[in-house]
Amino acid sequence: MNLRHIEVFHAVYTTGSVSAAARLLHVSQPAVTNLLRHAESVLGFPLFERSRGRLVPTADAHDLYAQADAIQGQVQQMRETARNMRRGRGQTLRISTLPSLGMELLPEALAGYLARHSGVSIELHTIHHDDVAAKLARRETDVVICYTPPRDTLLKSTLLGTGEMVALFQEADFPDAPEPLPLASLQDRKLIATFESGPQGRMISEELARREIEPEVVGASRTFFVAAAMARAGLGMTIVDTHTALAMQAPGMATRKLDPPQRYDIHAVSLEARPPSQLALDFLDHLRTVLQSHK
Repeated sequence: MNLRHIEVFHAVYTTGSVSAAARLLHVSQPAVTNLLRHAESVLGFPLFERSRGRLVPTADAHDLYAQADAIQGQVQQMRETARNMRRGRGQTLRISTLPSLGMELLPEALAGYLARHSGVSIELHTIHHDDVAAKLARRETDVVICYTPPRDTLLKSTLLGTGEMVALFQEADFPDAPEPLPLASLQDRKLIATFESGPQGRMISEELARREIEPEVVGASRTFFVAAAMARAGLGMTIVDTHTALAMQAPGMATRKLDPPQRYDIHAVSLEARPPSQLALDFLDHLRTVLQSHK
C-alpha cells in the first residue's frame, strides 16, 4: 500500500462510507472507490464489507487501522510543520554572530522581530570571526551575522548593510574633539588597540601605518566590547564599531566618527548547500531595516 491507499482506507474506516470519505478528501466518489479496490487488490484481501448501505471494516481492516492511523498522524504533523514553516511559527531560528554585533544590534533586531512573529524562538550564540566556517559546517547554526565573510566555496554570503568605525573615549580626556575626528589626532594619544580583532581591527592598523600615525598603545584586546569597557574605565581611547559604541555608552563617554571614514560591511553567511529558511530570510529583511536606522 502506498500513502494514497492508506489515506483512502483511513478516511473510509473513520467515516463509514465512500461518499463521506470523498467529501473529507475533496475528491470524487469514483476516485475513492477505485483507490480502495486497488488497495484491496494489492493486499490480496478485502478491507470492507457492505452492510445496510455502509462499509463495515473486516477483521483484517481492524488489524491494519492502528498502523494506518499512526501513519496518517505523522503525515498530518508533517503538513502542519510545513504550514508553520511558511508562516514562520513554531520554529527555532539559530543565529550566530560576533560579540560586537551580539551586544546591541542583534538583541534590538530580535526584539522587534519577535514582537511581530509569535511562536518563534531564537537561539543566539557569539563566535569569533575565525570560527564562522566551522560553525556552519557542523550545522550548529542556521546563519552567521558577521563582517567580512570567510573565503570558502561552501559558503554563501549576502550583504545586509554597512557600518562605520568610531572613536570611543572619556569626554574629559578630549573635551574639544572635533566631529569627525581626524585620524592624525590619535598621534601620541593613549590608545587601547583592537588591531587583532578581525578585519576591522586590521583595517585600522593598516590605515594608521599607512599614514605613519603612532598612538601610545597602553592596552589591547581582540574583542571590541572589552576594549570599550577598558576605555570606559579610563585607560584610554579606543576605536570600535558603531554597534559596540552604542551598547557601551555611559555618562561621560563620547564617540566620534573618523576622518577619513573607516567603513565595514555586515553580511549574513550560510551554507551554499543549505540556504536560509523563509523564517531566516524574514529576519534578515528586518535586520536590514534596523541597520539602516543605526546610520
